[in-house]
Amino acid sequence: MKSCEGEPEVPAQVSVEGRIAEFEESGFGRLLGMHITEARDGYARVEMDCDGKCNPHGVAHGGAIFSLADHAFGIASNCGEDHHTAVSVHIQYLAPARGRLVAVAERVATNGTCGTYRVVVYEGDRTVAVFDGVAFRVSL
Repeated sequence: MKSCEGEPEVPAQVSVEGRIAEFEESGFGRLLGMHITEARDGYARVEMDCDGKCNPHGVAHGGAIFSLADHAFGIASNCGEDHHTAVSVHIQYLAPARGRLVAVAERVATNGTCGTYRVVVYEGDRTVAVFDGVAFRVSL
């Protein structure tokens, strides 16, 4: 299955380590300087520096924060045996940020078809944003 122009084909059966490597090596994640520090089925921790991703006010652009949270959500929802795609997401921005951001994604519920995830984005000990997402199980 071809995902995006210039991206490698994704085989139907890939190990958890292989899926993590695919996310770590993805063009978009690399473009924004994202790095996975921990991942497993239903959980991911991803870091990103705000340098070069600020708005005219000198704080992290909302799109950069959203992208970090969405990336962590995608990893957490795709490190198990099944493939998932986002069907609904919502983010609340709580505080401006300028430094290193950490997104922690955790599955909070599942019914076998859909999983619900909560992603909290931190700058140090301070919560910057809260992201909620629903992922639907798909067949490739």
